[in-house]
Amino acid sequence: MSDPGLIEWLRQLRGIEREYFDFRGEHREVSADSLEKILTCFSHSLGDDNALLGEAKFLSERDWRRVLPPAVVVRPIRSRVIGVTLLRPLPARLAWRIDLEEGGDCAGSLQPDEMPVLEEKPLDDLHFCRIAFELPAGIPLGYHRIRIASEDGVPLAHSDLIVVPEHCYEPPALAAGRRLWGLSVQLYSLRSARNWGIGDFTDLAELATQSAGMGVDVIGLNPLHALFPSDPDQCSPYGPASRLFLNPIYIDPVAVPEYARCDAARLHVESGEFPKRLRTMRAASHVDYAGVSAAKDEVLRMLFRTLEENSDPDRRSEFELFLDSAGSELKNLCIFYALQEYFSESGRGGGWQGWPAAYQNPESETVAAFASDHRESVRYHAYLQWIARAQLDAAEEAAADAGMEIGLYRDLAVGVSGGGADTWADPALFASAASVGAPPDALALQGQDWGIPPVRPDVLRERGFRPFIELLRANMGHGGALRIDHVMVLYRLWWVPRGCTSAEGTYVYYDLDALMGILALESQRHRCLVIGEDLGTVPEAIRHAISDYGVYSYRVFFFEEDPDGMPRRPGNYPEKALVTVSTHDLPPLASYWAASDVELRTRLSLYPDEELRRGTLAERADQRQRILEMLCHYGLCADGHADKSEIPVSLDPALNEAIHLYLAGSRARLMVVQPEDLLHMDEPVNVPGTSEEYPNWRRKLSADLEDWLHREDVRTLAGHISARRRGDA
Repeated sequence: MSDPGLIEWLRQLRGIEREYFDFRGEHREVSADSLEKILTCFSHSLGDDNALLGEAKFLSERDWRRVLPPAVVVRPIRSRVIGVTLLRPLPARLAWRIDLEEGGDCAGSLQPDEMPVLEEKPLDDLHFCRIAFELPAGIPLGYHRIRIASEDGVPLAHSDLIVVPEHCYEPPALAAGRRLWGLSVQLYSLRSARNWGIGDFTDLAELATQSAGMGVDVIGLNPLHALFPSDPDQCSPYGPASRLFLNPIYIDPVAVPEYARCDAARLHVESGEFPKRLRTMRAASHVDYAGVSAAKDEVLRMLFRTLEENSDPDRRSEFELFLDSAGSELKNLCIFYALQEYFSESGRGGGWQGWPAAYQNPESETVAAFASDHRESVRYHAYLQWIARAQLDAAEEAAADAGMEIGLYRDLAVGVSGGGADTWADPALFASAASVGAPPDALALQGQDWGIPPVRPDVLRERGFRPFIELLRANMGHGGALRIDHVMVLYRLWWVPRGCTSAEGTYVYYDLDALMGILALESQRHRCLVIGEDLGTVPEAIRHAISDYGVYSYRVFFFEEDPDGMPRRPGNYPEKALVTVSTHDLPPLASYWAASDVELRTRLSLYPDEELRRGTLAERADQRQRILEMLCHYGLCADGHADKSEIPVSLDPALNEAIHLYLAGSRARLMVVQPEDLLHMDEPVNVPGTSEEYPNWRRKLSADLEDWLHREDVRTLAGHISARRRGDA
């Protein structure tokens, strides 16, 4: 057992919480055992108090013993002051220079002994003083470099200087007060008469083009992150191999330029057993990831060979330019995929931790030799990323050409798989001995363990937040919107030590001000609206931050109540919010209304006891009553429904429309509707707390895209929603 005093000191230095309030508002203490296990995730030497003392001393003194931190994030309208740490006696004069991102610089001198003192600290025989240096006005937004030198030019320190705006970007229509709406779609769930058993980027472009005519201004998507081609059944979009690249399963092979020039590919697709395979996969109620992946891989490899062997010089040059501009991140992803393919064929499936040791380091000579020997495989995976990027860009352009005010609304998962490409390429960035999850809450009463390693906040800070910057750039696209899944990630994450239950975890904190500022900067640069998924246990700090920086809140009808317990009145929703009836983590409206989701969760043994199950059913019945009362109050259903004896236990089309029109009347400037609710489906696409017990991320929509987009009932409801959002009804 380590010295409790040392454990407490390190806990504070690492930003680890020892107590919290749960979703019921009850105070919880984190056990000493859990705290120690979380500290091991930071590679501390528990059991060796001398080592712990040295580690704690180093951490507590690190920022005092350097003139500038690795990065300084400044929001100049609030303050232009940064701290410069010096030894006493203070030098009479220092020189400073800021190298500007776009070229040029600004420079000057400062006199430390005439500047305000922020803090002082004696360490050993030294005395440190942190002075307040006010940056000059007019430094442009962006990523700059600040340098401090002695009066005679000897360099003392340098740091990234990140100057950020007041707010995230808001599209002009929303800024003008317009209330827009759109669809929230799981791309893989789209059926069409032409796709290969999974929704693809061509379907997405068609959806954008056709739905815009119904008044749709935004299309929300599941995360499109790169998954695991060699293990296609590892299909959760929230446990990707990499968040920096795209999932090539969404490629439409027929739309690839090489397809028109590849006779072999066209013959393969149009003859033999292949058309039958495609018909079978299209007809299936759930995505056959293995079958779809195999079919697309067969054809895409032919198209790649066409590019390499027979393509015109201009197209080859475009591909080489893509490779050059993508950098080391793409190279690492493609080598990872080639390695995973190689080891899967030899029976070593799973994550990279199961590979021979020499292959676990992307910088090793063994990996370099492998990449050279398997150059074609590495380039093939790069080709897929090139094609995927082009087809997604085309879908974004289709949304813009159709006149959508926002366009595509992408989703950023909270983390990556521990066995994926991002952790293989940069293991130091992640706490491999922990996973991210959530404490028990109303959605998952036994807590959640998402099985993804958290990013280490200390490593992120020491690298000047560059991994976070690159992550945003990879996901913001060309305008549109970005949903930050579990936006609390910018402030704190629930870490679960390996081998523990989620209830044995605790919160670990991140640099909220720095991350929010960088988010605002990238949002403005990409002209990208930001929506923060603030569901579950949301601390006041994150509520304040997302409001302060102009991040849109995420409000789900099922969870929204006024203080009197009634469904939130339309006029009481915040303006800067996205509202939705349901989400991918909740049952469709028809299922929620009938409480068939409770029956499903009972079959899956997700209720810890019968009392909670019965309580959920009773609360659902009361909620139906309250919803009906509010609908009647606003003239959206017949008054007779307000009588408990008249409450329908199944959702008819009129009631479905009434609920959507109620939400469409909210003050919130954005609303999204799930196609599942337009189609009156009741099977959820995902059941939180399950993995193998339920076929998550596979269930398709019940109708083809070409069908439901033109159905009279769908278009009528869309027209009514549009009118209500405009204030015409």
